[in-house]
Parts: sequence; C-alpha cells; structure tokens
Amino acid sequence: MLRISDTVAIQDWELTEQFTRSSGPGGQNVNKVSTAVELRFEAERSPSLSAPVKTRLRRLAGHRWVGEEGSGAVLIRVEETRHQARNREIARDRLTELVRAALVAPKRRVPTKPTMGSVRRRLQAKAKRSEVKAGRSEPLPGED
Repeated sequence: MLRISDTVAIQDWELTEQFTRSSGPGGQNVNKVSTAVELRFEAERSPSLSAPVKTRLRRLAGHRWVGEEGSGAVLIRVEETRHQARNREIARDRLTELVRAALVAPKRRVPTKPTMGSVRRRLQAKAKRSEVKAGRSEPLPGED
C-alpha cells in the first residue's frame, strides 16, 4: 500500500511494476540487468480518488496519462540510477507527489475591478506617451 495522505492510500492491486533494461551509461551491466522501472497506476479504476481528483490528475499527468476515457492510467518510467530498487523508490515518490498535487483543489478566482486611482494613472500615462510620440512627428507644411 502506498500512503498519499491521511485520507488517501493507493492499494497494491492498483499499481503494476514492469522492469526493463535501462539505456545510458553502465557498461555491460546495462545489457544484462533490468534496472529501469515502469510504474503504472490505474487511476480511473481507483476507489480512493474522487472524480474531481481524477480529472485534475489527468490534467497534471499530461503525457504520462495513457488510455482512453474510462480506462486511464498514469505511467511513470524511471531509469535514473543503476539500481532497480532506487529507481522503484523514485517512481513511487513521483507518483505520490503527482497525486498529492491533484488532491489540492484550486482556489476559485474572484474577479476584481481595477481601482479608480489605477485607472486614472493608466490614462495619464497613455496621454503622456501620446504627447511624446506626437512630438516626434514632423510638423505639417504651413504649421509652425
């Protein structure tokens, strides 16, 4: 079980780990040992996440979200270290952070109006800028 918060915990059946060979440095070790981990979390089927949390998770996951509507999952691939156990920990940490971020509901934006003073200052700045630009042009023939 992967504990996310006091109220949310991901059960073992919701997670699938697959180990593959990693790319990058490591010599012959890379060709022999499967150290990279692909952690798959069946988010759409998870009973511990509410519908709004699943929607936010889908948006936050971005390209890591795989599957169609109704059968989505989060796929996290880690091949940073040469150790399978460490890559596994990193993948689980990333999943935990992603789900924690999805648990936080965004604050509702309250639309506000600009203050009278800020409107006045903006219009004064526009008028001043207009005068500066108007002063750059050449006078029309007959005007002095």
